[in-house]
Amino acid sequence: MLQKREKVLLLRTFQGRTLRIVREHYLRPSVPCNSPLCPQPATCHNDGKLLSSDVTHYMIPDWKVVQDYLEILEFPELKGIIFMQTACQTLQHQRGRRQYNKLRHLLKDARHDCVLFANEFQQHCYHPRERGESMEKWQTRSIYRAAVWYYHHCQDKMPIVMVTEDEEAVQQYGSETEGVFVISFKGVLNVNKHRAQIEAFVRLQGASCKDSGLVSDILVHGMKARNRSIHGDVVVVELLPKNEWKGRTAALCENDSDDKALGDPPSEPMPTGKVVGILQKNWRDYVVTFPSKEEVQSQGKNAQKILVTPWDNRIPKIRISTQQTEALQDFRVVVRIDSWESTSLYPNGHFVRVLGRIGDLEGEIATILVENSISVVPFSEAQMCEMPVNTPENPWKVSPEEERERKDLRETHLVFSIDPKGCEDVDDTLSVRTLANGNLELGVHIADVTHFVPPNSYIDIEARTRAITYYLADRRYDMLPSILSADLCSLLGGVDRYAVSVIWELDKTSYEIKTVWYSRTIIRSAYKLFYEAAQELLDGNFHIVDDIPEFRDLDEKSRQAKLEELVWAIGKLTEIARHIRAKRDRCGALELEGVEIRVQLDEKKNIHDLIPRQPLEVHETVAECMILANHWVAKKIWESFPHQALLRQHPPPQQEFFSELRECAKAKGFFIDTRSNKTLADSLDNANDPNDPIVNRLLRSMATQAMSNALYFSTGSCAEEEFHHYGLALDKYTHFTSPIRRYSDIVVHRLLMAAISKDKKMEIKDNLLSNKDLEELCRHINNRNRAAQHSQKQSTELFQCMYFKDKDPENEARCISDGVIYSIRTNGVLVFIPRFGIKGAAYLRNKDGLVISCGSDSRSEWKPGSLQRFQNKITSTTTGGESVTFHLFDHVTVRISVQASRCHSDTIRLEIISNKPYLIPDKELFHQSSLLLKSDLVKEVTRSVEEAQLAQEVKVNVIQEDYQKYCQTKGRSLYTLLEEIRDLALLDVSNSYGM
Repeated sequence: MLQKREKVLLLRTFQGRTLRIVREHYLRPSVPCNSPLCPQPATCHNDGKLLSSDVTHYMIPDWKVVQDYLEILEFPELKGIIFMQTACQTLQHQRGRRQYNKLRHLLKDARHDCVLFANEFQQHCYHPRERGESMEKWQTRSIYRAAVWYYHHCQDKMPIVMVTEDEEAVQQYGSETEGVFVISFKGVLNVNKHRAQIEAFVRLQGASCKDSGLVSDILVHGMKARNRSIHGDVVVVELLPKNEWKGRTAALCENDSDDKALGDPPSEPMPTGKVVGILQKNWRDYVVTFPSKEEVQSQGKNAQKILVTPWDNRIPKIRISTQQTEALQDFRVVVRIDSWESTSLYPNGHFVRVLGRIGDLEGEIATILVENSISVVPFSEAQMCEMPVNTPENPWKVSPEEERERKDLRETHLVFSIDPKGCEDVDDTLSVRTLANGNLELGVHIADVTHFVPPNSYIDIEARTRAITYYLADRRYDMLPSILSADLCSLLGGVDRYAVSVIWELDKTSYEIKTVWYSRTIIRSAYKLFYEAAQELLDGNFHIVDDIPEFRDLDEKSRQAKLEELVWAIGKLTEIARHIRAKRDRCGALELEGVEIRVQLDEKKNIHDLIPRQPLEVHETVAECMILANHWVAKKIWESFPHQALLRQHPPPQQEFFSELRECAKAKGFFIDTRSNKTLADSLDNANDPNDPIVNRLLRSMATQAMSNALYFSTGSCAEEEFHHYGLALDKYTHFTSPIRRYSDIVVHRLLMAAISKDKKMEIKDNLLSNKDLEELCRHINNRNRAAQHSQKQSTELFQCMYFKDKDPENEARCISDGVIYSIRTNGVLVFIPRFGIKGAAYLRNKDGLVISCGSDSRSEWKPGSLQRFQNKITSTTTGGESVTFHLFDHVTVRISVQASRCHSDTIRLEIISNKPYLIPDKELFHQSSLLLKSDLVKEVTRSVEEAQLAQEVKVNVIQEDYQKYCQTKGRSLYTLLEEIRDLALLDVSNSYGM
């Protein structure tokens, strides 16, 4: 007999409102179980597909396993699978009709041993959702209760294994019912750890795969082994037998033919596999170049179907149909992949739009944006209608309501900002003063963006989608409209602004923190300083006062008094920052090496120079205050919301990534202890060559490359011991100090305001994100940060090439520079050029097989001969007996040129023209030596986006079918990356090396 129930659905609209829908729901005493062990097959109507009788257990996947790993469950080796109706409906809602139909076909296919059980219509299995229970918890509970019923229905004859991604469910239900086992999907993977052939779930990275930890890195060799997978796809890889494993070579290479000619032996064989399945395709828009007239003719008579070459050399050529081949030959064009037939070597695609001419700046910038899936469309009218007004006719003012609710610091605190020249989006300001009891008060005041960006508003949704402000070498693309980013949320000098403040009381002598409080405030910044001016004041050079606008119209007496007040504040902040940094140093904080190049443009937007960033002590002063605020806010929001706080973790790097660093340091007689961040920091501090400061910089740069990436996460998704930030040596850390340009900081501001309301026992105004929603958001922000990082690095490389392009490398002074060898390969060396921040390869053997030779005047030329590589040096010997040896950290003279590419990005080419250091002109020598002296004195905490990129990935070369070179990606375990397969839309552009 049917039982009538009412099923309540709570749906969230696009505007964020909750919609309640009530539906009739009928329950039956029996539904088909489709098991041969059923005691009453006629009653259950088991007249269709039945499970196999020769399995050792039935497997019931949880809703999230079905949602994320359906293609794994399609493997014919997996038998006895029972798909619950709850999981299937979740798949339909979360993944759409296409994935749902895929599951339906799987259930109908007689070759696959799986069935559907309608648990939500079985009166003993249906469990209504409890008040306050999250949808995810209800789905997991429903599936588990149905599994228990199914086990008892089969008279306890067949064990049931429920597979889930919910660790809490494993703990809660794992031992509740005898015969029903609840294990994690990761546990299922680890069961197969010792199989002769491992099917690993990995993300393809060019020609290399990272998997779930069964093996650290898998090579995929050849187009056939890639099996129509593309860079970025999440794939299943079968590990080949050991006798089929291949190795990388230690040779420099531009393309495959070069390496074949060189004949360098491969390194020790490493795990090699072939792609046997694609879990998630990463097809997106690709920037391509049309073939030249000659290439079109070589492709055959049918010129309407042509092969276009992607800008990203890890992507195979794409076949498209077009009649515009000749017209588009000089342009960068966007295409989209539609399909890839099993009988074809190339995927099929279609034309989307034109970006610009090859080589034009705007076209190349547009290419970088498309390749990183960055949208820079203007803000919509609906979004701009939400913005406040601030015009000369209608100026914005502090509202009386906010004056009553906020702490007013305008008359009591000397607040000022220190930023780069020309900075418009001023996120943060500082203050310091002496209290009546003699102690000090340190304040960090951050723009209150959340006041102007309500949750789920149009502008909030747009900011969440963008996630970050994208900084390129010559421009930026804002996360928020300029009325906020450059005006009302920018803490400019002399105007009233809303802020969120963290203020500490410090002991007057020890600077130890005694109390801390958090509040929404109103501030008026007294000075908008740039770094160089603040450093001059710190150093006692007061001539810079004339360049500070706030001092220009003051009389001498007022000017002197305000100057003394400001100089005291900067000096006191620096003393406090030194104490904070020393405390972190004792805990193992790392000083890693970053190279940040600033593009200097003239009035006509032509590149005038590439300027290495000069480290100043005020950089560290500001950074330490921001780190302190981020740390204390992280502790506060975690204490208030332990399962739904957004923090930032930096896991320890894998020890094998330090091998090159240890070997290079050993060449100079230094020992690098990498057992912990403390021992690493101490070792790097001791690895100083008094005759060459570049050595320590390069060693720190190698340590940076070994680092894993810092990532945002939800505290409800991992254990507390995993919260630690390796690089900063802090147990908890987040991003709070840049809400104008990072959406993560907006989320943290809302959490902090909710924590303050909770302490005051007030109602929390904003609905906080659940752990699941926050984890999804963190994945999106991490991917967007990665895109920002890639685009910034690529734009810097673009301008480096433009600076040297069309210059005569033989006669142009800028094309000759000093370089330092930092790595040895079998056919050349890797060289760092401090003047321009360039790292690149310099060949010692060319394509013709000739080797470099240096005569008595140290000038180089190419001659027949051979190379012999050692651990820390490489020797070139000609057939005439001439010999030259290049050691690690040798200074050499390098010629810089640009290797132009029609289809891909241009690249810098380096050529050693002398085995002696370059004799720098006097004025340039003075400039560079001053930079080195500064770098010895200052521990640079803020790092460029480019160096953060080096911490996670090494650029791969062009992949060909018959011979490849592989590069390894340094990052998290790919098991955790499996959770990102739903959001592959492409770190942090902060000044803290991605931390």
